[in-house]
Amino acid sequence: MRTALVIGTGLIGTSAALALAQRGVTVHLDDHDPEQARTAAALGAGTDEAPEGPVDVAIVAAPPAHVARVLADAMRRGVARGYLDVASVKGGPRRELESLGLDLSAYLGTHPMSGREKSGPLAATGDLFEGRPWVLTPTRDTDTEVLNLALELVSHCRAVPVVMDADAHDRAVALVSHMPHLVSSLVAARLEHAEEAAVRLCGQGIRDVTRIAASDPRMWIDILSANPGPVADLLSDVAADLDETVQALRALQSSDDAKRGEGTAGVEAVLRRGNAGQVRVPGKHGSAPRVYETVVVLIDDQPGQLARIFADADRAGVNIEDVRIEHATGQQAGLVQLMVEPRAAAALKEALRQRGWALRG
Repeated sequence: MRTALVIGTGLIGTSAALALAQRGVTVHLDDHDPEQARTAAALGAGTDEAPEGPVDVAIVAAPPAHVARVLADAMRRGVARGYLDVASVKGGPRRELESLGLDLSAYLGTHPMSGREKSGPLAATGDLFEGRPWVLTPTRDTDTEVLNLALELVSHCRAVPVVMDADAHDRAVALVSHMPHLVSSLVAARLEHAEEAAVRLCGQGIRDVTRIAASDPRMWIDILSANPGPVADLLSDVAADLDETVQALRALQSSDDAKRGEGTAGVEAVLRRGNAGQVRVPGKHGSAPRVYETVVVLIDDQPGQLARIFADADRAGVNIEDVRIEHATGQQAGLVQLMVEPRAAAALKEALRQRGWALRG
């Protein structure tokens, strides 16, 4: 791949363009908003000047509802040898292209499984996709050259290629992305008119659950409009579970011992099902999840504190597997949770105590 045309210079399109440009590919940028394309160009993602002839690959980074139209226009104009899109829904756009009677041998639908709560070119980074799955949905009609171009794009972005059927992909992202986003929004909506005294009690748990609810609603309307069926089916199942859980909780209020027992069993069942599902979430680098021991350290909210902790852990020869920070309410302090291999926890605790850190738990 020597040349590319990125159509759509939002977060995903600009991030892909930055990654390609950093690896020596000549990238041309196009957007329905010329100012957005100029912004992406100013960030080093390429040039907003049109290519003089067909490029090696055109990458359409438009919202799902517009992907087929933009792709059809590009294919009819013959702007590239191969055509890819990076929309979060795959089955619908392909069927729409088929209905237009286009030759789809030069087209391959893809979806990088990465993003941020912020949108637009200013939120883009060249390493956005590094280490993340990038789904490819080839069919028997897909030209081998186009598949190779897609694999080259994934390689340049340092992502991990995953081959799937388009409709299977749409059901999968409904489960792991689209439905959870709506559930997060529903939980966050409970806070909109909550009493201030209650909101001030928010801790890390509610922050974890509601983090993705901060995303741009306009972007999510586009995504959900392109995959409504699978998402609605999943939410219907969640609604049934919620109804059963509500009934179980009501039973816990009963003065009847038998009903309280049924309520306890019902709540325990949903919690245990949650345990069983959570352990299936992949761990680091997509491997099987592992159990780490948590070392909790009290830190002041001052520059250099985290760097000191990591340096002290390095001196102790301990690898930090994961880290979380919980900020103290009303204080310039916080708790840093360092996840480490269980066999390394004792050595890390001792090393941190010797260097003056206050441990908790």
